[in-house]
Amino acid sequence: MRITTNAILRNYKSNLATSMKNLDTTRTQVMTQRKFNSTAEDPSSALRAAVLERKYMKNEDYLNIVKDVQSFQDSQEDAAMQIETIAKNLSKKYGLEALNGTNGSLETRETYADAWRGAQESLVLSLNASYEGKYVFAGSDGKNAPFKLTNNPDGSQTLTYRGVDINDPANKDVLDELSKDSLFIDLGFGLNVNGTGSDITIDSSSAFNTSLPGINLAGYGLDDKGMSNNIVLLCGQIADVLDAEEFDREKYTELLAKFDEGRNNVLEKVTVLGTQTEFLTTTKDRLETNSISLSTQIDNVVNVDMAEAIMNFSWAQYVYNASLKVGNNILTPSFIDFMK
Repeated sequence: MRITTNAILRNYKSNLATSMKNLDTTRTQVMTQRKFNSTAEDPSSALRAAVLERKYMKNEDYLNIVKDVQSFQDSQEDAAMQIETIAKNLSKKYGLEALNGTNGSLETRETYADAWRGAQESLVLSLNASYEGKYVFAGSDGKNAPFKLTNNPDGSQTLTYRGVDINDPANKDVLDELSKDSLFIDLGFGLNVNGTGSDITIDSSSAFNTSLPGINLAGYGLDDKGMSNNIVLLCGQIADVLDAEEFDREKYTELLAKFDEGRNNVLEKVTVLGTQTEFLTTTKDRLETNSISLSTQIDNVVNVDMAEAIMNFSWAQYVYNASLKVGNNILTPSFIDFMK
C-alpha cells in the first residue's frame, strides 16, 4: 500500500487536533471542577443534575421554613411557660397564704389582692407575646394583639379575644370556631389539598399547624356553675374576694380551685408544645440528612475528582507535547533527497 506525504500530513493534523481538544477538555475540567459545562457534553448527566438540584433547593426551602417555625414555636413555648410559672406562683404561694388564718386581716388580704391583679396584667402581656411582629397566640390573625382587658365602671372586667367577649354566652359558637382556628405550614410531607374554590380544606396530617389560639391556653366561656373558665378573669375575681370587707372563704376556695383547673390546662398545652418542638427537631434532622445526601449525589454527577482530573490533564499535556515533537520528524527523507 502506497502511503503518500499528504496522507501522513492529514493524519498528523487530525491526531494533533484530537490531542489539542483533549488537552482543552481536561484543562477546563481542572479549572471549573465540573465534568461537563454544557448539556450537549453529557445530556443524561445534565438532566440528572438538574433534577437533583431542584430537589436540593426545595429541600433547602423546607429546611429554612422548619427553622422559622421552630423559632416561632419556641416563642409560643416560652410565653406559655411564663404563663404557667405565673399561675403556679399565684396558686401555690399567694393562694394558699391568703387562706392562712394568721394572714386573714383586710390589710394583708389587700396586699395579696394587689399581687393577683399585678399577675393578671402579666398574664395578658404574656398572652399578647409576639415574634417578629406576629402575635403567637392570635391564631391565623397574627397582626393584631389578641387579648384586651377592660375595667368596667361597675368594677367588673371584660376580656376580649380578637374583639369577642370571652365570657358572653352569646359568643360561645363564635369562640368555639376561633378555638379551632388553624394556620398550616407545608414542611415537605406532601401537602394534600381537598375541595375547590371556597371549599378548599387542607389535610391536617400533611401539614404542620402553627396556630395556638390563646383562648385554648387561658380558657374561655363559663362552666355549668356560671364561673369563668379564663385564668385572667379568675385572677381579678379572686382579687375582688380578697379586697372585700368580709372575707368569703368558701367563694375564695371555689375560685382558687377553678384557677388550678385553668393552670393545669396551661400545663397540658405546654406539654403539647414540647411534643411539637420534638417533632420539628426530628423533621429538621431529616431534612438536613436529605440535604447531605442530595449534595453527595450532585457532587458525584457534576463535580470531578480533582486528583483524577489533574492526572488526566497532565497526561493530555504530555501527549500534546509529544505530538508536537513528532511533527518535527514527520517528513522522513525520500528518494528525491538523494538525487543530484
